[in-house]
Amino acid sequence: MAQYERPSIKLVSSILPSKGGQTCYKSPLTDIDGISTNRLVKQYGSPLFAVSEKQIRENIREAKLVFNRFYPKIQFAWSYKTNYFDEVCKVFHQEGSIAEVVSSFELEKALRNGMPGNKIIFNGPNKKKEDLIYAIHKKVIIHIDSFDELYLLESLAEHLNVPVKTAIRLNMKTGTNNEWERFGFNYENNEAFSAAKRIINSKHLKLIGIHCHIGTFILSTNPYKVAAQKMVHFALRIRKELNSTIDYIDMGGGFASQNTLKAYNNMSIPSLSNYANSITKELFNSEFNEEERPTLVLETGRALIDNAVTLLASVISSKRNRTGHRLLTIDAGVNLLYTSFWYNHEIVPTKPYTDFYEDTTVYGPLCMNIDVIRESVLLPAVRKDDVVAILNVGAYNMTQWMQFINLRPTVVMIKDDGSINLLKEKDSTDSVKY
Repeated sequence: MAQYERPSIKLVSSILPSKGGQTCYKSPLTDIDGISTNRLVKQYGSPLFAVSEKQIRENIREAKLVFNRFYPKIQFAWSYKTNYFDEVCKVFHQEGSIAEVVSSFELEKALRNGMPGNKIIFNGPNKKKEDLIYAIHKKVIIHIDSFDELYLLESLAEHLNVPVKTAIRLNMKTGTNNEWERFGFNYENNEAFSAAKRIINSKHLKLIGIHCHIGTFILSTNPYKVAAQKMVHFALRIRKELNSTIDYIDMGGGFASQNTLKAYNNMSIPSLSNYANSITKELFNSEFNEEERPTLVLETGRALIDNAVTLLASVISSKRNRTGHRLLTIDAGVNLLYTSFWYNHEIVPTKPYTDFYEDTTVYGPLCMNIDVIRESVLLPAVRKDDVVAILNVGAYNMTQWMQFINLRPTVVMIKDDGSINLLKEKDSTDSVKY
């Protein structure tokens, strides 16, 4: 039976299809991989992050299949900063992904998760001396970000008298709105080639790869085409002028997931096939023969994890403002869902409702006015304690969340066999020492 709500007078600013309101039926998320969403909340509390192992495996398998259709030598590297949970990282490693890390903290996690050093790519602009020494001892592949880092690494390798496998990160003009020039060596001003020449002439450093990462959530494949052209040209120049070859070209990540950016509501998201075609075509059309072709490394994070995690939250209250617009408050705020500042995350009920939906603003529980999960979303007349599901939240939220006002919640993984694995218990007052 539908919930009764007393009538209210509301200004209609658009033509509705009927007297009852707008219809925009969304299938309720009654379960995740066969486990009832309401059961999950009753057992583990609300809010609750639920990770689907099945979806993660489907995502990485599909990505490998798609890229292998276009290019025979593909290596995915799981971007640790996207989602830190060991069980998540291990699933990617079990599916053949090596590790990509950007700090000593992430490097330590990758090693503890069973990754040998030669299966770890160490990126990032802030590698301290002790980090580099540790990475050298573990035989990690170090992606060099600046000449300062290059000089330091060279002196450490010489002092330790050990060979170090390296790659250099390039930045370049690709036609994106926001060129990432702060990371790596510039391609156009010849800085990158100077770095490559220095490494190749070094007694203790070995250049085995080149790397770029042109941006994040890129909604056009053409920048990847441009970047791939320049990376191939750079690799060929190294071969011709420095008489050296590289093992791999790392194109980084930045592929968009199925979330919707607030500024680009009507823009379509390229498929993995679109990205793959734009990148691999340049490698196939190059002067590399079949045996010389470098391995294509992809540090895809967001596109492989976003849709594998759901945030379940409970309704705290429903009210109306002075114009009659519905305001909904739930128990999950922006401290847990940082990506709500730039995504319009889809929100759906978890049980069947009438198909009449109403424009609603969804707030979190924090005592601050910026705690807005969605400025505008069509939702049915959910009531207090009902559970809603916020979809596609797997990337960055559980690495950037904050302990603010409310304790960070429980995280569970629904395993392939239908069991539930507790990844993290809800924090307690005792665990917050500051």
